[in-house]
Parts: sequence; C-alpha cells; structure tokens
Amino acid sequence: MKCVVKRKGIEEPYDEKKVYASCYAAALNCHYSEKKSEKIAYDVMKKINAWIKKKKSVGSKEIRDKVISNLKDRDVALMYEHHLDLS
Repeated sequence: MKCVVKRKGIEEPYDEKKVYASCYAAALNCHYSEKKSEKIAYDVMKKINAWIKKKKSVGSKEIRDKVISNLKDRDVALMYEHHLDLS
C-alpha cells in the first residue's frame, strides 16, 4: 500500500477517492455540470494513480502539485490550488 506523508509528517494510506473528490469539487465550483466534473476528476485520478504506482511514499504536496499539473482546465486548476487557502 502506498503511503502519503501529510503536512505535519503524519503518514496515511493513499486514497484515490480524495484525489477524485477534490478535483470534482473544484470543477463544480467552476460551474461545470456534474457529468463534466466527473470526467475531469476521473481523468486526473487515473493519471495520479499511474504516477503514484511508481512510488513507495509520496508527500501530499507532491500529489497536490501533480494534480495541478494534470488539470488541463486552468480555472479548475486554480480553484483546486486555492482550496486549502479557503479552508
């Protein structure tokens, strides 16, 4: 099982659902339809899953940066990037 190192150094198993959910929420916040938001989230999740297979452990910031670089839609990427600033 892949390990994700969180911001405070805590480790937890990688959960693809978190990647999907955060991308989906960012797309919805850009006023995309549920169907388009699902497609964006699914495509990014698959790319992240393929990338993370090659790693033993990965930092949450690395995942975050990789998600942003894989989001083709700049509005969604911006919304995703600034999500932590809003919470």
